[in-house]
Amino acid sequence: MALPNAYAQYAQYNNNKVLNASPAELTLMLYDGAIKFCNIAIMGIEQKNVQKAHTNIVKVEKIIQYLRETLDMKYPVAQNFENIYVYVERRLVEANTKKDKAILEEVCTHLRSLRETWVEVMRQNKGNGAV
Repeated sequence: MALPNAYAQYAQYNNNKVLNASPAELTLMLYDGAIKFCNIAIMGIEQKNVQKAHTNIVKVEKIIQYLRETLDMKYPVAQNFENIYVYVERRLVEANTKKDKAILEEVCTHLRSLRETWVEVMRQNKGNGAV
């Protein structure tokens, strides 16, 4: 059967993508993952699948925690990211407790904005290798 082989190739491709990514690209992947899991959590709430919603909200929380832990606080802008991450974490806890789709949609909006900002930072710093 070809399916296991296709899965193995896909897994290897993803592993290589991560292993060969720059720190800036890895951050972008984290934002992409957080947005994806947030959207899946919203679908879980819509489907009244509490476990699906919970599992994916926790995944977003873990990504945000990691982003917070890896902030380099020697840069003044890091405090701004810290403030946003703390707010997003608080909203995720509230969304998970209440299984509130509107809160998750708000969080997803913030995550998309952070991603767009990060893409712009990457673009601006591409030439000088700062990111």
